[in-house]
Amino acid sequence: MEELSKLRKEIDLIDEEIIKLLNRRAKIAKAIGEIKKQLKLEIYSPEREREVIDKAIKINKEVYGEVFPSEAVRHVFREIMSACLSLEKELRVAYLGPKATFTHQASLEHFGLSAYYIPVPTIRDVFVEVETGRVDYGVVPVENTTEGVVNYTLDMFLEFDVKIVGEVVIPIKLHLLSNASTLEEIKEVYSHRQALAQCRNWLEKNLSYAKLVETDSTARACEIVLEREGTAAIASEVAAYTYHLNILAENVQDSLNNYTRFLVLGKRDVKRTGKDKTSLIFAVKDEAGALYKALESFYKYGVNLTKIESRPSRKKAWDYVFFVDLEGHLEDESVSLALESLKERTQMVKVLGSYPRAITEES
Repeated sequence: MEELSKLRKEIDLIDEEIIKLLNRRAKIAKAIGEIKKQLKLEIYSPEREREVIDKAIKINKEVYGEVFPSEAVRHVFREIMSACLSLEKELRVAYLGPKATFTHQASLEHFGLSAYYIPVPTIRDVFVEVETGRVDYGVVPVENTTEGVVNYTLDMFLEFDVKIVGEVVIPIKLHLLSNASTLEEIKEVYSHRQALAQCRNWLEKNLSYAKLVETDSTARACEIVLEREGTAAIASEVAAYTYHLNILAENVQDSLNNYTRFLVLGKRDVKRTGKDKTSLIFAVKDEAGALYKALESFYKYGVNLTKIESRPSRKKAWDYVFFVDLEGHLEDESVSLALESLKERTQMVKVLGSYPRAITEES
């Protein structure tokens, strides 16, 4: 007991030192904020945040042997920077709502708890809020490893003049939530169309007798379940806490490798970090080999494409534009040269943004 008491006192001293250093960091952050205001610089800097987190994780691994988990380091520093940033300016962030959805979770993952979050009913509304300047940033889903791309999000880039300033990738862990205490009581299951699709096999095996009902969001499903007996919702663990529902079954998604990628929208260009991605749209001429000639630009300069999707241009029937994600930043020579070549071989090129790749365990 004497040894335990001694170690606890040591932890108390360390905790006091942590609080001291956090307050010291906050004072410096406020001073930096004042300088930024005087120089009319952007308060929020995603490239700087990426640098800070990468450095912290590197030190944790190389100097301290990762006794404290690096994934936890990332979350700790995210909240530290979020709190310090709020002392400079309260960031307003619109996201596809309502609260407790995966888009809300992705927003918190990127901006931390200290930002001011505004749920809006549609993806289009997020674009509107960002373009009009009513919010500083927006967060929208763009693709899922199981269900593919969110076409509506891609289409919005043809209509709105906003930039991609970041991305978030989160694992999608879906649970069966209800006021009931057993599966046998469930007669109806509510959720978003994609969530139901991602759990199709589990539902057929375990609740084949239940009626499946699509809702606008997983959060809306939880709201319905709160009011109806014999029903369940498929949603996140966060939703279970938010709506005070029982978790009848965990991880009911069919694929364990289920991730959704979200885009962070803003109105400015982001500087190079060395771990970047660039997104763009291009349209080719209506002639044989046009797409081949366009893609040859990337091959010629050694630029790796990570995604290409086609969408109707909305200008005329059977006319398409192509959405591309590629490795690298506009400031990289290879990317710059590839885009110059691309512009010469296409009808239109619109760069949506260069931004830091999502921070994952692999990155």
